[in-house]
Amino acid sequence: MTGARKPRSDRVAVVCGASAGVGRATAREFARLGYMVGLVARGSEGLAAAAREARAAGTLAVTVEADVADAAAVDEAAERIESELGPIDVWVNSTLLSVIAPFTEVTPEEYHRVTDACYHGYVHGTRAALDRMLPRDAGVIVQVGSALAYRGIPLQAAYCGAKHAVRGFDDSLRAELADDGSHVRITEVHLPAVNTPQFSWVRSRVGAPTRPVPPVYQPEVAARAIVWAAEHPRRRSTWVGGSTVGTVLAQRLAPRLLDLRLGATGEESQVREDEESTRRADNLFRPLDDDRDYGAHGEFDDEALPRSLQQELNQRRLGVASVAAGACAAAVAGYAATRGRRRPRGRR
Repeated sequence: MTGARKPRSDRVAVVCGASAGVGRATAREFARLGYMVGLVARGSEGLAAAAREARAAGTLAVTVEADVADAAAVDEAAERIESELGPIDVWVNSTLLSVIAPFTEVTPEEYHRVTDACYHGYVHGTRAALDRMLPRDAGVIVQVGSALAYRGIPLQAAYCGAKHAVRGFDDSLRAELADDGSHVRITEVHLPAVNTPQFSWVRSRVGAPTRPVPPVYQPEVAARAIVWAAEHPRRRSTWVGGSTVGTVLAQRLAPRLLDLRLGATGEESQVREDEESTRRADNLFRPLDDDRDYGAHGEFDDEALPRSLQQELNQRRLGVASVAAGACAAAVAGYAATRGRRRPRGRR
């Protein structure tokens, strides 16, 4: 922390997955608002760059290299951050790993690894936060989720399963906290497709480079929603982007039609068929940003949206407009499903 200026706030936010993507943008947004930040991830160079950004914004930053699948390492990270910055006010779980492949082509070891990071990692982070927040009866835990926490899609069974599991975990925990009369809050932020380095890093067996399912948003859209949720924690969950609202409502209103639609289009929407397939290193078992900083953005700047009107309306308490937009999207999705053709099963 040498050379850092005095922060503008005494509030402390911890971001897991802070070295790149949504976590990186979120750490930057907290720092911009004056929070001191604890940055947790596996990649040393990505973490160092994130810390430099925070300090340039005029605040203090502590970095901890840790794999969130390791409960002891996460607890040690929390202990170090509190010892250097003070009591943790906000804890953000935002780790993302995936394998893009049909379920039958994902090995048990790979499936466990995704689950350990994207579900057990959230559990470990939540436990570390609660161990420190409950005695003070104060604090907010933000679980960064996805539209895929409500609706699974082809080729991402492990990731979708983990995201669904986090929602069930949160429901149980909220009930326990309510019964105890606790003032610690848990809130969820469910995101649309986001332009992050993940799609350059992900392990894939689809025979082509992968991509987020359109429409795609910039990570700063997600970051602003996450920080807003941390500061408005009485809301159980926040849906970001019209596509997320539409997906959730379509799943509630017409899940069978969505099965047919996603079965017909789910694979094609996740690959870039106009590009040659090249074998790339992936970050499933080791970080790729140990010796190189990838930043928050991925390879889709040319199409990624810099703002979400739905989220801006949502934050202005115009929830009716948000729901109306989602209902329209759901209706379109349902209609498209009835028009889509079912193609024969099988891999390319």
